[in-house]
Amino acid sequence: APRYPRYTREEVGRHRSPQDRVWVTHGTEVFDVTDFVELHPGGADKILLAAGGALEPFWALYAVHSQPHVLELLREYKVGELSPEEAPPTAAATGDPFAGDPLRHPGLCVNSQKPFNAEPPAELLAERFLTPNELFFTRNHLPVPAVDPGSYRLRVEGPGGRALSLSLPELRSRFPKHEVTATLQCAGNRRAEMSQVRPVKGLPWDIGAISTARWGGARLRDVLLHAGFEEEREGEWHVCFEGLDADAGGAPYGASIPYSRAVSPAADVLLAYEMNGEELPRDHGFPVRVVVPGVVGARSVKWLRRVAVSPAESPSHWQQNDYKGFSPCVDWDTVDYKTAPAIQELPVQSAITHPRPGAAVPAGELTVKGYAWSGGGRPVVRVDVSLDGGRTWRVARLAGERPPPERAWAWVLWELQAPVAAGAELEIVCKAVDGSYNVQPDSVAPIWNLRGVLSNAWHRVRVSVRD
Repeated sequence: APRYPRYTREEVGRHRSPQDRVWVTHGTEVFDVTDFVELHPGGADKILLAAGGALEPFWALYAVHSQPHVLELLREYKVGELSPEEAPPTAAATGDPFAGDPLRHPGLCVNSQKPFNAEPPAELLAERFLTPNELFFTRNHLPVPAVDPGSYRLRVEGPGGRALSLSLPELRSRFPKHEVTATLQCAGNRRAEMSQVRPVKGLPWDIGAISTARWGGARLRDVLLHAGFEEEREGEWHVCFEGLDADAGGAPYGASIPYSRAVSPAADVLLAYEMNGEELPRDHGFPVRVVVPGVVGARSVKWLRRVAVSPAESPSHWQQNDYKGFSPCVDWDTVDYKTAPAIQELPVQSAITHPRPGAAVPAGELTVKGYAWSGGGRPVVRVDVSLDGGRTWRVARLAGERPPPERAWAWVLWELQAPVAAGAELEIVCKAVDGSYNVQPDSVAPIWNLRGVLSNAWHRVRVSVRD
């Protein structure tokens, strides 16, 4: 057998592009797959996601790779072995509050490490209707808490009901399990486009701060009624949520929703303990999180420790002084958070996931793909696509089954095929229309706001057609 040179993971990591050669690892072996990139059946863009690192986390997403001939094909490109002393990466130095955070999938596009905030690459976002758990976008405000499921208790309290302290087995056994397929979207999805108009404060999310899962758990309504809270309440009432994630001063992440939504049988609000048929991953709220379908992700509190019925909204910073929209004329000197309502239902949204900006696409038939979604359970009824910057339009084909009206909690994936001529420069645009005939605004500047939230203008992608 040939003797191969030894490489460290750092050396492999320097080979991430065709210019520098594309290296990957599988087990302890190192491969130079540069010459295979264009031959990859799944497309060059997919294989490049693993460039400079391990194949296993990506192969796990696509079962086809587990066939023996795939490994045989890969072996033709072997160039080396990993150094035997190459230890797995060690946890961060002790004393770091983020040292206990879980391992993450290397395909995620990271917007901040501490706290961890990351989105799936656009190339994988619309590949399947349900987002794999390991690729679901992660929005953490604070370190991920380490929760012992055995000692976990959920407190439920407030005027007009009796206080409950529920263990995980009690939550599972006392209340019927309800399942809901729902899309969660961060208020800051597509913020990067707003910062191109004027700088904004916040993480530079691209189009991937949105994902879809099948959630399983107890209905919040069932738990509240079990605690003696009434279905109808006079006056203004809210249901406040507190997480086990807390800042250095001990203040937890918190949020609230109107009481009427919490108890509505049609609103499908869950105390979820399952995500796509598995227990919640740590990054997504293990052991229990709130899922509020049709509402901004900020209200779907993770690592839930307390549910409190209250005459006032959550006093949390994230309910009172964040996640609100303002006029483009408001700046940090004049902003008054008390003047704007907290974001709840989100506006209609869509984005193009394929092709990617700047791509050179072959002449002939072009396939354009993307997602569309609207808040409040409003269904997406149409997606319009333009290849010429909005001068002329075509209607995309919507995939999947039509949801029940007013409970369209999940996104639709859409596709359009269109002929394109060699040498053309295309500005691809998409806009979605929901069941109330809300449509996306055509440009970012009029909806710009200092926090870069509610970014839902037409999505634009410029590509060229190869000669």
